[in-house]
Amino acid sequence: MSNRDVVEKFYRATQSGDAAAILAALHPRFEGWVAPGMPSVTVTRAHGPEAALMGIWGPVFRDFEIAPFAEEWVEGRYDSVVVTGHYRGSARTTGKQVTAEFAHIWHIADGKLRTLHQYTDTWQWHEALSDAA
Repeated sequence: MSNRDVVEKFYRATQSGDAAAILAALHPRFEGWVAPGMPSVTVTRAHGPEAALMGIWGPVFRDFEIAPFAEEWVEGRYDSVVVTGHYRGSARTTGKQVTAEFAHIWHIADGKLRTLHQYTDTWQWHEALSDAA
């Protein structure tokens, strides 16, 4: 399985809201960093698959019906993959649409996702949660 295949497996899991598949895609020593100012998350750095699910993806899925959709891929040397694209979805409380750019820097180890650095337009996320018209 290529590094891109490993990352695509994760994106499919998030697009279908499959928590078990998300966990299965993550390395036991997974570490994730999310963009500063990201709403909903309870941690900006997660150590371990369960901590990432509980502190990052779980809270996001609670507040948003959203998933990342990859558009550009750059496979680096050895174990890295850089993906850019857009998160697409809506905020559950307001129904407002979210289309927020992202850049993900992934590192793969042992056929699983070892690290993620996530960068996104957090303003778009906050705007979707806002009650302002």
